Amino acid sequence: MSNLAIGLIGTLGLFAGILLGINVMVVLGLVGALGLAALVGFHAATALLSTVFFDTTHSFHFSVIPLFLLMGFFAMRAGLGEDLFEAASKWLGGLRGGLAISTTLGAAAFGAASGSSVGTATVFTKLALPQMLNRGYDKSLASASIAIAGTLAVMIPPSALVVVYGILTDSSIGALLIAGFIPGILFALILCVAIWVRVRMNPELAPMETTTYSLREKVLSLRMAGPLVLIIAAIVSGLYLGIFTPTEAGGIGAMLTLVLALIRHRGFKGIALKDTLMETMRTTAMIFAILMCALVFSKFLALSGVTNSVGGFLTELEVNRWIIVALVALIYLALGMLMDAPALLAITLPITHPVMMNLGFDPVWFGIFVVLLVEIGAVTPPVGINCFVVQSASNGRVQLEDVFRGLLPFVIAGLVMLVLLCAFPQIALFLPERMQ
Repeated sequence: MSNLAIGLIGTLGLFAGILLGINVMVVLGLVGALGLAALVGFHAATALLSTVFFDTTHSFHFSVIPLFLLMGFFAMRAGLGEDLFEAASKWLGGLRGGLAISTTLGAAAFGAASGSSVGTATVFTKLALPQMLNRGYDKSLASASIAIAGTLAVMIPPSALVVVYGILTDSSIGALLIAGFIPGILFALILCVAIWVRVRMNPELAPMETTTYSLREKVLSLRMAGPLVLIIAAIVSGLYLGIFTPTEAGGIGAMLTLVLALIRHRGFKGIALKDTLMETMRTTAMIFAILMCALVFSKFLALSGVTNSVGGFLTELEVNRWIIVALVALIYLALGMLMDAPALLAITLPITHPVMMNLGFDPVWFGIFVVLLVEIGAVTPPVGINCFVVQSASNGRVQLEDVFRGLLPFVIAGLVMLVLLCAFPQIALFLPERMQ
């Protein structure tokens, strides 16, 4: 049997295992290890596996992930999302749809600190959804705006998912983190415009807020939200100016977020430090395991010739390269409906990344493009993990159908953002090209 045939059988086995409900990490590792053994023999395969595991766990770049996760868990434990939503709602709540717009902007800022799409959706479902529903907001608008706002967490730096992409593709993590800043802010603004247009077309979706706040109350609402925004700005500025590395940025962010949490709770008691550290360790272990198994599978694909064969086939097609981009986008949107983001990147990047590089696309641009695609998939039926999170965190106040019914305008907004990235690549590349 040829190496290519073994590679194709392994790839089919991978997707069969996923459809059967086997854990993605397990099926990636098993297919990769067994495939390597079939290609090069048992002893050579074990030598390759030991190299992959050692290189993965001892690499300095991997320390970025637990530090960004720790920063996010400190932000969630400290209740900083509540401060951000309160500040945004006092400044913008007077607009029609203002609470939904406040949720989007608050989620953008909180997501930048947490780096977790699911975590951001959970926090703002508990904070913002009851207030919107109590004020007469339509269930579909309220719940869908929270589900899509959660996706901003992986766009605006610091983002653990962008780091995962950088590790899997051996791309510059610092450049990738900086590259997500402008697209993340722009996507947040596009979502706000989508909300505004929707409530202008149908005012019954979002009644006008009657409560007004003085300038003093608005300014005071920034007392805890402001420092968190400044921390995020300091991290982005430090990376851009070359003052510190991504790993140092993660450490500084985690430390400063801890300080904010200590100030807010007046000590360690409200932070649950032990639980926070354990949660960080569990999440880090899960991501590391997926990455290690993904790298094993990637080596199997490379040695079998599947990567080169698929890449050669696509790049030799006599079609415009944007047709290939559209095909890749459809694949990510479809698979994003069915699995979580780290697993999806682990499975697909060994094939799609070389193809896009052969077509002449920038790896940093492609990273932002893929991350946005994956997150749009995270809110798209039939699975749409963020939608399930919103429904389950709502304590029965909204049904899954309510969330799905309100998503179409926001998915269209996401597609508009994708088109803008394709039409104007400098949206993602402007800052990385000027990094010091």
